[in-house]
Amino acid sequence: MKVLILLAHPRGQPAFCGALSRAYAEGARAAGCAVIALDLAAMEFNPDVVSSSPREQALEPDLVAARDAIAWADHLVFVYPTWWGVYPARLKGFLDRLFTPGWAFEEITGGTGYAGLLDGRTAELITTMDTPGLVYDWLYGAPGRNAMARATLGFCGVDVVGHKRFGPVKSSTATMRASWIEEARRRGRLLAHGPYTARQRLWRRISPWLAALRLQFYPMTFLGYCIGALLAGAHGGGLSAARFWAGYGLLFLIEAATVFANDRLDYVTDSRNPNWGPFNGGSRALLGGGLSGHALWLGGLFVLAGAGVLGLGLVATSAQPWTLAPFLLVAAVISVGYTAPPLRLCYRALGELDVALTHSFMAIMAGRIFQNAPLLDTRSFWIAAPMFLAILPSIALSAIPDRDADAEAGKNTLAVALGIGAVYRLAAVAAVLAALAALMAQTLFAPVYGWIAIVAIVFHALWLTRTCLQQGALGVAARRIDALMAVALTFILWFCVAPLFSL
Repeated sequence: MKVLILLAHPRGQPAFCGALSRAYAEGARAAGCAVIALDLAAMEFNPDVVSSSPREQALEPDLVAARDAIAWADHLVFVYPTWWGVYPARLKGFLDRLFTPGWAFEEITGGTGYAGLLDGRTAELITTMDTPGLVYDWLYGAPGRNAMARATLGFCGVDVVGHKRFGPVKSSTATMRASWIEEARRRGRLLAHGPYTARQRLWRRISPWLAALRLQFYPMTFLGYCIGALLAGAHGGGLSAARFWAGYGLLFLIEAATVFANDRLDYVTDSRNPNWGPFNGGSRALLGGGLSGHALWLGGLFVLAGAGVLGLGLVATSAQPWTLAPFLLVAAVISVGYTAPPLRLCYRALGELDVALTHSFMAIMAGRIFQNAPLLDTRSFWIAAPMFLAILPSIALSAIPDRDADAEAGKNTLAVALGIGAVYRLAAVAAVLAALAALMAQTLFAPVYGWIAIVAIVFHALWLTRTCLQQGALGVAARRIDALMAVALTFILWFCVAPLFSL
């Protein structure tokens, strides 16, 4: 491993930070690492950006050498004192001058965000301070650590794996300082096992799978499923907790198989998409290298096998197995068929309808039939229908940022088939229809919303409609629409939460 240690105390080597940096270097070399140590106090450079952009200001020879060292290194170690909650001005000037656009980070085409260019590297922060740790973390919010780990190094793609603080220095004894120096040496020696701790290595194995699961999509299914189960309990016979959780486990596994297949089969469009976000453009677990395509296929087969086992158990213990078995088969096929062949519904301008259907009617029907109630009744229909219409705006709008990449990959979403402007109008119409359907249900068929919720739904629908039309008026280019997506996604909650309170 190639390690770069940057001592950022303005007094350099004579300071206690200098002793910590030397000890860490000794430990790293003992671990078999190649080490370069830089002392910012001994470097000659102007810490101020005096040109209109830092990339236009010529780098002094010492900064050129530092840039070459960072490019060479696998692991960066910053050693500095914490002053006024953050790092010294000299380190700030060093970062201002060196971490320039085009080298440390770049703006994504279209101005939709930024991408770090120093990825593949890890970093560690070693700081001294006199502020008590609890005060620094909880009262001040750890400003220096956050600025370095998130806003600077993390922003540029560097994974900050550790932050060790030594202090309070002012009241420390010689024995305490000697133990701190030995701790810095020990941390250097730990690089023999790599920059990550055992817990971090485990998390690095688990986190790509959590990202690939895309857990942000599951609450909508769960709420619809709960509504169906409560409706079944009201139908008679009460609720079976065992069948409730087994049934939801089955739905969870089917949804997991769906998102795994989507990540794998949408690789081409996701790789071309600069506008990806939390609700569009895939999980990035495959694109980021956290998982392989083969692993996603195996994961999808594994969760489908688990769903099959739960499904067989539910059918075997069901009072209506000849209804439940076909229902489960259809539910699995149209869910996984969102991306997977032969249906590939999202490539045929049917993906949006598929998501709205499976997360409203299908979820409610599952909650009912797993409790041995009939698939659907009038009350269930008039809860599911407004929910279906309320989901359509968010799922249709989520394809707007992806539109250009989808078109290149042959993915025929509504944004590709109808155009972005039409999708804005469609989302506005669907929001109004959802509010009207809820009002009709409350008045005539299924008074499960409550009039306070109906008023909130109407105002939220008008807000969403107005926002859609405003966004459409700005132009029809593919771009991030995070604020609009937040309005559309929260709109769905009224149709899930309000019925739950009344059942």
